[in-house]
Amino acid sequence: MRIHQLEPQLVNQIAAGEVVERPASVLKELLENSLDAGASKIEIDIEEGGKRLIRIRDNGHGIEKDDLALALSRHATSKIASLEDLENVASLGFRGEALPSIASVSRLTLQSRTAGGDSGWQVQGDGREQGVDPQPAAHPQGTTIEVRDLFFNVPARRKFLRTDNTEHKHLEGVFQRIALSRPDIELVLRRQRKALYHLRAMHTEADKLARIRAVLGDAFAEQAIGLEHEAAGLRLHGWIAEPTFSRSQPDLQFFFVNGRAVRDKLVAHAVRQAYQDVLYHGRHPAFVLYLELDPAAVDVNAHPAKHEVRFRDSRLVHDFLYRTLHKVLADVRPAEQPVMGAAASGSAGSAVNGYASPMPVHQSGMPLQVNEQLGHYRRLHGEMPSPGAAEPRPDIDTAQESPPLGFALAQLQGIYILAENAQGLVLVDMHAAHERITYEHLKRSYQDDGIRSQPLLVPLGLAVSQAEADEAEQRHDWFAALGFDIDRQGPEQLLVRQVPALLADVDIAALVRDVLADCRTHGNSQRIEASVNALLSTMACHGSVRANRHLTPAEMNALLRDMERTERSGQCNHGRPTWVQVSLQELDALFMRGR
Repeated sequence: MRIHQLEPQLVNQIAAGEVVERPASVLKELLENSLDAGASKIEIDIEEGGKRLIRIRDNGHGIEKDDLALALSRHATSKIASLEDLENVASLGFRGEALPSIASVSRLTLQSRTAGGDSGWQVQGDGREQGVDPQPAAHPQGTTIEVRDLFFNVPARRKFLRTDNTEHKHLEGVFQRIALSRPDIELVLRRQRKALYHLRAMHTEADKLARIRAVLGDAFAEQAIGLEHEAAGLRLHGWIAEPTFSRSQPDLQFFFVNGRAVRDKLVAHAVRQAYQDVLYHGRHPAFVLYLELDPAAVDVNAHPAKHEVRFRDSRLVHDFLYRTLHKVLADVRPAEQPVMGAAASGSAGSAVNGYASPMPVHQSGMPLQVNEQLGHYRRLHGEMPSPGAAEPRPDIDTAQESPPLGFALAQLQGIYILAENAQGLVLVDMHAAHERITYEHLKRSYQDDGIRSQPLLVPLGLAVSQAEADEAEQRHDWFAALGFDIDRQGPEQLLVRQVPALLADVDIAALVRDVLADCRTHGNSQRIEASVNALLSTMACHGSVRANRHLTPAEMNALLRDMERTERSGQCNHGRPTWVQVSLQELDALFMRGR
């Protein structure tokens, strides 16, 4: 077959194969157009999983009569006009392919009216290449796009669609991402003419959290930690869930770059690295995060569906995300963690957004002076103390007199510590809690004393690719700061002369190769620190108080005070929770008090 020009209809259908994967793809493109048009209210109607009908109505700026027919032609857009505009694009859509691609595989009706227009106008497309003249139509200001019988003229594509329920779940996922990206927009979603969502416009931070609660549920909202940080031209804000609120699947992960929902490997890697010290293995964190930066610093033209981006300085973005999230997670201690039950019912000691009010962490009236260092209860590892009379506990009539984790009452089965605080009852897994405290102490000691290196008796030669050898040579000083002495011996040869003392028994060859691969892919690597931390974690686990160790009230209270001062003390080194709160309201419900 000789080279020939394709028919415009076929060209559009080929483009539709890239842009229109399923009904959810149609909904995404149309909603983004509505947002770009400045809409403050958008109504969505879905029938038969989007296969029969997808209707979008907004109150945006509208489309001029003379531009309606042009809107259904390829590479026609109002978003950009030059390469400079493409490199600084701030709108969600810009390709000019969505509407003609959708029109080529469906029966599409486009109605619109501008603010100054005398009446509305409409055009139609049904997959055929034909001239379209706008026709008058009764329509308020804004635009309505009606997509019927998706893939009616491409039976092969229609066969690949799933059941109505499955397709609706994908449609609902798109709706959720748009709802989270723009809480200032009123959104209505109807399925088979039945309203599923009616989300009011939200503007304040409290209202935005209410939007998250409406979309993602109460469980996420109650475990959400708000954050906001700005540096180096980057701004990150949003919410991350407590590590204890982890998921078996990454289904509650929403990341937005300048308002655009994206799935980015660099972002996923940075978040995973930030959670690695507190998340149970095989689990996934939940978050709703917004990254804002200069549009010129990010390339949004990386994928036809626009759900992938490229950062101009990926290393800077990765480091910014990791350090911000890592610090937020480290700063969460019992005093700042949500109080389950008490917060929701408005009990004493709760504050705005369901977080416990800050409380003094001193232990007044106790004979034992508590310090955050582990040395104050080293006898936990010694001989079992003889049980003595219970020490007096101060009365805690108000929240101001009680530390966040309260005062110890008793020890249960040699495993748990029972304590009383202003909200009710606290249960602490003493081994898990002591393990985290010991682990953080070891990490601080390791960092304060510096990295001790150990020369290899026989230097280790590594055969690597030329790109990996270049990376190692460029990062020679960085490796040296981590305790490695790595020299380049040839175009594809490295020589390791010295390694950190703690990693002497680790597979150095595999570790170096993995680190170089991370650096080339993500611009950074935490594998060396992770390997060191894994060894310190094992040491902390074996060095922590074991089950059936009887503790005195003073020792139990010392452990509680150290938990309040220790970073990430809500989880042990393996991601398991260290303590739980049972509110007075929950206790009353168990015994049917007040009924």
